Amino acid sequence: MERKALPIGYEDFGEIISNNFYYVDKTLFIKELLDKKGKANLFTRPRRFGKTLNISMIRYFFEDTGKEESNAENKRLFDGLEIMYAGEKYLSHMQKYPVISLSLKSAKQPTWELAYTMLKRQIAVEFVRHHHVLDKLSLFDQERFSLIEQQVGDIGLYIDALAFLSKCLHEAYGQTVIILIDEYDVPLKNAYFNGFYQQMIDFIRSLFESALKTNLHLYFAVITGCLRITKESIFTGLNNFDNVSILSKIYDEYFGFTRKDVDELLVNYDLTDKKEIIRKWYDGYLFGKTEIYNPWSIINYVKALTADPNEVPRTYWSNTSSNNIIHALIERADLSDRMEIEDLIAGGTIEKPIHEEITYEDVYQSTDNLWNFLFFTGYLKNSGLRMIGNQIYLTLSIPNIEVCQIYKDKILGWFSDKVEQRDLSILYQDILNGNALEFQAGLTELLRDTISFYDNAEAFYHGFMQGILGHLRNYIVKSNRESGDGRYDMLIRSLDITKPIILMEFKTAKNFPSLESRAQEALEQIAEKEYDREFKNEGYQCSIRYGIAFYKKNCCIKKEEVTL
Repeated sequence: MERKALPIGYEDFGEIISNNFYYVDKTLFIKELLDKKGKANLFTRPRRFGKTLNISMIRYFFEDTGKEESNAENKRLFDGLEIMYAGEKYLSHMQKYPVISLSLKSAKQPTWELAYTMLKRQIAVEFVRHHHVLDKLSLFDQERFSLIEQQVGDIGLYIDALAFLSKCLHEAYGQTVIILIDEYDVPLKNAYFNGFYQQMIDFIRSLFESALKTNLHLYFAVITGCLRITKESIFTGLNNFDNVSILSKIYDEYFGFTRKDVDELLVNYDLTDKKEIIRKWYDGYLFGKTEIYNPWSIINYVKALTADPNEVPRTYWSNTSSNNIIHALIERADLSDRMEIEDLIAGGTIEKPIHEEITYEDVYQSTDNLWNFLFFTGYLKNSGLRMIGNQIYLTLSIPNIEVCQIYKDKILGWFSDKVEQRDLSILYQDILNGNALEFQAGLTELLRDTISFYDNAEAFYHGFMQGILGHLRNYIVKSNRESGDGRYDMLIRSLDITKPIILMEFKTAKNFPSLESRAQEALEQIAEKEYDREFKNEGYQCSIRYGIAFYKKNCCIKKEEVTL
């Protein structure tokens, strides 16, 4: 059987189907929209979970383009897909409505002026797309329509542009309008971080109120984003408004891949032997009551496996965003928060009050708000729910290995930045001069000032030491290099061969009492493997050997000075 190409980077439903890409069928989403009859439907999901593709699919199904040939082409896109077997009750809606489709992601700009320009441009593009109705409008509406197409006129033309376009389309088609708005919160998040939040919130509120509130020309609307922004009254007063978050038990299978979706995908690409590793790395989300996999990571990993069956899994999702929210949590974490992060990385859980109506202004006011943001944006999952009074409390955990690795990378990056800002000159002198007790005291202090993870303790401590020694000036620092009869953990050496080379070997201890014996083992390994043998040939005269053992936030250091 011929394998279809995987649609990495493609978000247009028509393009995916027309080019015969692999498509995970989510078309029954359309049936559920028609059954539920929500007037305005807000779907909040993490990034890269299929929001834009679903918006595109809805447009291709419902839109009457005004051209019989285009409508027929769009209808053929759904051949063989599940919606085509749902019954005439649903198929009677195909190509029956004018559709306004607007993405706000282009408004991610550094200034209000640029962001507003991009919003105007996107609105104008949608007017141009519907230019064919112009001759059916009154002269007054034709003039206003043309001004928006040409991106001229003041802001008053644009704050109710969607409402005006829906009126024009309703009059031209004799049919109410479907409005689709994708990435609605991107301009809000961007504006908050760039200092023009109030200007953006005022514009978006006006745009939405006019289009979605008491709009007699509206059949229904679908809006997507990562967070529900309500404090600023963007959605206030909408009749029959549905907020469908990852806690909602409706529409729960239509964003992301279900287990069934993944099983079929792996069968299609002869990768069923990879099922368990894919589950551990990319499964673990819970939307409503449905177990969900990260679709972006799955598609990328499956594509990599088709090129090389031995390809190891990677953190594909981390490359789609800066992950600054994790950095913000780590930066603001007190001792209690740091212990909770450590518990999460170790596979544990924490319990937090959940507020669905968080805003970007609220996010950085408390670590509780940061935990909420991490949950709704996919960095934590729901592992249990209970009510205390009127407050919902969620038991939260890290969904999978991929997300856990993002936390680890951010923690090590944060620690490295922190080390760079700290004066470590005394610690460095203790290391270089062989002051083992002082080195041990300084290292213990640093251990207790960071966030640790012990599920792969040796890797953590190795990264921890690299972060500390990475800022040692005028010395060469190497790690995991072949030397003697093995590989040393860490080497420090000067180009001045009269100065001693310094070798470090790291061990972890199972408990505190065994720290000293493990440090001694590490020290003896350096001698046994003769890691410093080759440096004698280079002219170095002596070495300082450190055996270092770690147990959680404690360490023990054993030292030996050797003449080469």
